[in-house]
Amino acid sequence: MTDQPVNDGGLVAHGIDTTRPSVARVYDYALGGKDNYESDRALYRQIMKIAPETPVWARANRAWLREVITWLADEAGVRRFIDAGSGLPTAENTHQIAQKVSADASVIYIDNDPSVVAHGRALLLDNDRTHFTAADLTKPDEVLADPGIRDLLAGGEPVALVMALMLHHIADYEQTREIVHKYVDALPPGSYLAITHACNPGDGGPVDVLVTELLENVKDAFPTLAFRSAEQISSLFGDLEILEPGVVPLGEWHVPGGRVEEEHPPDIRDAIYGAVGRKASS
Repeated sequence: MTDQPVNDGGLVAHGIDTTRPSVARVYDYALGGKDNYESDRALYRQIMKIAPETPVWARANRAWLREVITWLADEAGVRRFIDAGSGLPTAENTHQIAQKVSADASVIYIDNDPSVVAHGRALLLDNDRTHFTAADLTKPDEVLADPGIRDLLAGGEPVALVMALMLHHIADYEQTREIVHKYVDALPPGSYLAITHACNPGDGGPVDVLVTELLENVKDAFPTLAFRSAEQISSLFGDLEILEPGVVPLGEWHVPGGRVEEEHPPDIRDAIYGAVGRKASS
């Protein structure tokens, strides 16, 4: 891909700084996507020298998303979804997964990366049940005031809020908790919160060593990146009921009522934790 402004479906993305890597575009490259620039690929190569298993993180998170959205749309009967910090459109997006289960599922994506905004809106031109909102997720009051978000929440039906691989890009832990809890407070009763988050077990083991080195080497590009403990990740759910199997590494995660296909020895997937919480019904 050449370093030119994105032009997709007649939408031109202005304000894209192609000289600085973007979280969304690096993730896109890790998944084999084409919407990235040399600055993104250079950082990806640097990360791969430290953590060559990085594509495993990306694929594991995508597999988790597929399982979570399918379960929510099918078993839990959710028809309204908010994908916060959605990243660039890739195969098996939230709306594609949810609408495969139920054609009447409504999905709103939220992101403020110019690349994501341009591609997201172009992708959704022909889908009247899926929308893209350009907003800063660290400002929940502004996000919740968006007419589309407000209307989705106002119906009173359960909503699934997905925050995958984005909360660890907010450096301050207390701020992160406050942000998540504001969104949860706005969700109707019976709603769900699904999170994946970078985790450092802090036990001196191989995952601890790897992520500590990774943070040191990418701090200039991603100065706010924060790997948190399992306890801190759990606290993001506040008073929600955390569904089985709890807050666990993605290699151990399964949908509620399901089973892990096979046990695995500790591996790089243990640096990413996932969980789903449910808000009590009124």
